[in-house]
Amino acid sequence: MSVMSSPLEFLELLAREAAAVEFEGPLVAARSAGLPADQIAELEQAKTVALRVRALLERRRRRESELLSLYDTVSDLAGLRDLDDVLRAIVHRARHLLGADVAYMTLNDAERGDTYMRVTDGSVSARFQQLRLPMGAGLGGLVAQSGAPYVTANYPQDERFHHTREIDAGVGEEGLVAILGVPLRLGSTSIGVLYAANRSARPFVREEVALLLSLAAHAAVAIDTARLLAETRAALAELSSANTTIRAHSSSVERAAAAHDRMTALVLRGGGVEDVAAAVTEVLGGTLLALDAEGRLLARVGALDEPDRADLVEAVAASRTEGRSVRRGEVWYAAVVAGAENLGALVLHPEGELADADQRILERAALVTALLLLFRRTVAEAEGRVRGELLDDLIARPLRDTDALRSRARRLGVDLDAPHVLVAVDDDAIAATGSARQRVLSWATTYASTRGGLAAARDGRVVLMLPGQDAGGSARAVSRDLSRITGRPVTAGASGPVAGPTSLAAAFREADRCLAALGALGRAGQGASTAELGFVGLLLGTVSGDGDADVSQFLATTIGPVVDYDARRGTALVRTLEAYFGVGGSLARAAELLHVHVNTVTQRLERVGQLLGADWQKPEQALQVQLALRLHRLRTPGG
Repeated sequence: MSVMSSPLEFLELLAREAAAVEFEGPLVAARSAGLPADQIAELEQAKTVALRVRALLERRRRRESELLSLYDTVSDLAGLRDLDDVLRAIVHRARHLLGADVAYMTLNDAERGDTYMRVTDGSVSARFQQLRLPMGAGLGGLVAQSGAPYVTANYPQDERFHHTREIDAGVGEEGLVAILGVPLRLGSTSIGVLYAANRSARPFVREEVALLLSLAAHAAVAIDTARLLAETRAALAELSSANTTIRAHSSSVERAAAAHDRMTALVLRGGGVEDVAAAVTEVLGGTLLALDAEGRLLARVGALDEPDRADLVEAVAASRTEGRSVRRGEVWYAAVVAGAENLGALVLHPEGELADADQRILERAALVTALLLLFRRTVAEAEGRVRGELLDDLIARPLRDTDALRSRARRLGVDLDAPHVLVAVDDDAIAATGSARQRVLSWATTYASTRGGLAAARDGRVVLMLPGQDAGGSARAVSRDLSRITGRPVTAGASGPVAGPTSLAAAFREADRCLAALGALGRAGQGASTAELGFVGLLLGTVSGDGDADVSQFLATTIGPVVDYDARRGTALVRTLEAYFGVGGSLARAAELLHVHVNTVTQRLERVGQLLGADWQKPEQALQVQLALRLHRLRTPGG
């Protein structure tokens, strides 16, 4: 095969980030050269894999760009003080992050009872830039009135919204088709709308809605801060006689701004929830708890007891409904949310009364905590993907550069040359809904990483590589814990221990055969290793189709009459056969092993002959009887 028609050319295309259409080049060249069909099929397969890798790289670059842009947004907000500059930066960032043609912001006009265009980015129509929307009219008017996000893939044809001539004319002149609008909220009040729009039909996914909501929250904070600063300046100018009150208010506002800047700086330098909790208590005093969505402790500053679960649920629900912190007795609660998702709560017991600006500090701390938790989740998901890709490379592809694999593993804290066991989990545990599959894989990733191992999904299986030498014990632990997580029996087959990257692919196949053998033996919901099943596991691991039915049929035709006879009469013919074959066919030694007289063994074997036929001791049939006895014992472990 020439270089121009080699699968290696797809790697060269990936390396130079070629366009998708260029991946057809090697196939066109191969067909023109008249290469055999099998080589062209190989190139087709290589092209498909290369395009999947290209798509994965594109998704990762896009996600990296989004995270960098979010950090840039926080940095912009920390450095900008002019309200117009802040709003223009947010609208521009929204357009960039969502890849939209146009982004714009409207603010509510309380005096006129409508909403007006405040900032645009990417707009070309003067008429559109001067639009005013009545409350409840159009998509934006409905968002401003209801305070809830709305999205349409094709606004001109969407009958859900109240269309007006003026709005439709402005939207039409701008050429907008797909529109997403999210509310700017201060507490429980909607003060405006942030939009992203396209000039062609486009669906906006849930992640894009959540992203725009986060930017809207920053915009609302900026507007609110500007409002507070303006009120302070007006108070200083108009109420000189109330100097003490003005100073107190100014101090409160400055404290809020300083706290906001400090928490923004925490995000930028990679701080955690513990740092946010410490910053809040240093500014406001008192004690504070940071809790996750399940009520588990994330951070504690001071000696504040964890609240009652029912009280916590009620207070957090009230905070989410009102859109700001709520007070219950002497304790303040602020819900930690991202869009519609509940991420937890901040619980503050202050030293004294909280002013309105102090409440905003707590609420901004909740917003920053939500951002940190989302970042933490993103990092964990990225690390899980990296660990899963490494294991997938180790068990699914020919190994070419073992030193590079060892280096990748060391960066993840994994020593590939140490003893490991491979555990394969059955299809039924992950073949339900997509959310259940993701939950199982997420559990496996956490389970493996906390033990210094790896986990991945492969060929309908969840595979774990765990350090250690007890393959059977690891399989039983995974089966037990995962059965409790999923609420259904989970079968786990294991192999090993093995050491070195070159041994892992074979170990995975062996674990997979062990899993198939457990299914064939009717031992669903259990865990075992290939060593524990012995040669029977090796035989049954290759069973295709309904393995359990094949085993049952073999047992029924080989020793079924003997098993049935024992079941009906309470005899011990099966045990006698096992003892007889176990001592090499010696009647005397079998009698000693069974603690009975030799004549009893003889009589029992005569009964076996009547049940199985006179030829049951001939070598070929005797081998089948012994194998059936072993299978029967494995199907009823401990029996």
